[in-house]
Amino acid sequence: MPLLSIFGGNKNNTFRPKKSHGGKRKELHKLAKATLGSGDLSQAVKLPAGEDLNEWLAVHTVDFFNTTNLLYGSISEFCTNTTCPVMNAGVEFEYLWMNPEDNITKPIRVSAPEYMEYLMSWIEMKINNETVFPPSPNTPFPTNFKSEVKQIFKRLFRVYAHIYHSHPEDIKKIHAEPHLNTAFKHFCMFVFEFDLISKKEFEPCKDVMLNLLPASYHSKITK
Repeated sequence: MPLLSIFGGNKNNTFRPKKSHGGKRKELHKLAKATLGSGDLSQAVKLPAGEDLNEWLAVHTVDFFNTTNLLYGSISEFCTNTTCPVMNAGVEFEYLWMNPEDNITKPIRVSAPEYMEYLMSWIEMKINNETVFPPSPNTPFPTNFKSEVKQIFKRLFRVYAHIYHSHPEDIKKIHAEPHLNTAFKHFCMFVFEFDLISKKEFEPCKDVMLNLLPASYHSKITK
């Protein structure tokens, strides 16, 4: 079943229109997609020779935001305040929300759909902030850009963790399991290539990652 057929029917508030690239990032996006089409994800994530690291990170931050948002949107009808009253990844891992920029200065417990709404709005705000993601190659990236990217990826990882723990049957029901696994594998390989998430964050998805990723990555996953 085509990806758009699976994901096209979502009408919820969390799902957002796809973010696009312009200028140099559009070229890098095309390059990334072309490399991805070769089938070797470990090569697709590598920084092309002569390209700027921050531009590469920016392109993929937007792309992974789009993909993760799409994947969550596909099962959002099953993820409600009733079915998922807490944002978690199994009984051992609960994710609280905090965003001082939105006057949420202390971690708060929220349902999974509430967390997703907060998260997608927060990422969208970051991506649209030209002081964080400068639109022109003539404008330098902020010195803390990689830290900003790391925070985004850490929180996007939690979306996958929640889906794998709370919605595996829902994913199978809509025949999206291959798409989820490929997207998560690509996401993880990019994370490892640029050291974007600390190892302790992997714990909820450790078994999934060990199953999906080649043996060469296993030492990066386990403690």
